[in-house]
Amino acid sequence: MSEQRLPSVAAVICTRGDRAELLREAVDSIVHQDYAGPITIMVVFDRAVPDESLTELGDGPTREVRVMLSDRPAGSSACRNAGILATESDLVGFCDDDDSWLPGKLTAQVAELVRRPEAGSVACGAVTIHDGWTSECVWDKPEITFSDLLRSRVKEASPSSFVVRRELLLGSVGMFSEEIPGGFAEDYEILLRMAGHSPVVYVRQVGVQVRVQGRTSHFTGNWAVIAEALEWLLAEYPAFSGVRRGYARLAGQIALSKGMLGERRESLRWASRAFRASPLEIRSYVVAAMALHAVSRSWVLARLTAAGATS
Repeated sequence: MSEQRLPSVAAVICTRGDRAELLREAVDSIVHQDYAGPITIMVVFDRAVPDESLTELGDGPTREVRVMLSDRPAGSSACRNAGILATESDLVGFCDDDDSWLPGKLTAQVAELVRRPEAGSVACGAVTIHDGWTSECVWDKPEITFSDLLRSRVKEASPSSFVVRRELLLGSVGMFSEEIPGGFAEDYEILLRMAGHSPVVYVRQVGVQVRVQGRTSHFTGNWAVIAEALEWLLAEYPAFSGVRRGYARLAGQIALSKGMLGERRESLRWASRAFRASPLEIRSYVVAAMALHAVSRSWVLARLTAAGATS
């Protein structure tokens, strides 16, 4: 395929302006992709003053860097949507402001979408930087299905790896949900919608660097939002009730969140639901141990923090 016929790509990066050095690394990693087609990098500032100096990182007409202030409500979903609507391209990719795209990432993903015209989106593997060590996470299948996502979040598909056909975001699939309470799990929810509409193909190679070193999740300790968002997800996607392991996972997360809030009766109710769906759901046992005062909430929180989890 000639360079003129390669799809144009918009890469949307949302930021609150508090990670200036890492943000520049993210932008630079996209500017220097070996992809032969045009890329527009749109940096969307969420309730922060846009850094106009980022535009200097661009490299000619095929590597334009633009900045803007989000004109939508606060939050990552609305911020990403602002970037989608402010750009014009065949494809839209996303990158968190402390992540980066690795060499060859975009070329491999676009090639897969060109090869699979029936597919609406593509993801790829990631290397995660922890405190003092790294790990690689790659899905072992060429596609992520709706059934896969009912069973598991599929952590091998980082939102910083998503590349989606614009026509789907503005049409039959829709953009990131701004209805999810607190915006929790909005990347998982859009994956469910994408996979329910058309194939989410997967490039089985590491294409993204995800940094969790020193990162504190916006949702850490925000148990009420987590519980409300997951209850919303179960209501919006009744198909979870037919997948025992998947339902148990979400019910277990709700149970644990309720337990961390001190809502003993509600936490046990959800733990019971999780256990009945799947006795393998370990959060059921953690909640029971908390209810019996065998372990404390502070002990559980310490274990979650050490594991880098919020629930």
